[in-house]
Amino acid sequence: MNAMDRSRLLPWTSPDGKPCYLLDGSGTGYVSRLADRVEAEQMSSAGEFIVEARRLLVGRAWTPGEIHLLAADLNDHLVRVHRVSRSRGARLRLLIDGPDEDGGDVEGEGAPPVA
Repeated sequence: MNAMDRSRLLPWTSPDGKPCYLLDGSGTGYVSRLADRVEAEQMSSAGEFIVEARRLLVGRAWTPGEIHLLAADLNDHLVRVHRVSRSRGARLRLLIDGPDEDGGDVEGEGAPPVA
């Protein structure tokens, strides 16, 4: 198993929009804790936005511009939530699969599937 197999997809992208990874981390370092905090904020923000979107749609008094903005915002939140779910799913798969090739314990850092 190489380092990329145990990497963590981070909840942000590079300035040019490419995914960022934490390679072979233990899950307890500064970047891991920062990523955990950013993921939690992104998930919370998405939940709050769902309530706001529902309120806007139920009122049925929106303009085309409001619907366009809503669609753009929903897309942004969906992209972030999808990235978080891919990252967490990959780490869960490593935990379920058990120890790594060296016989040591897997510490929860997993790479997402390559698309």
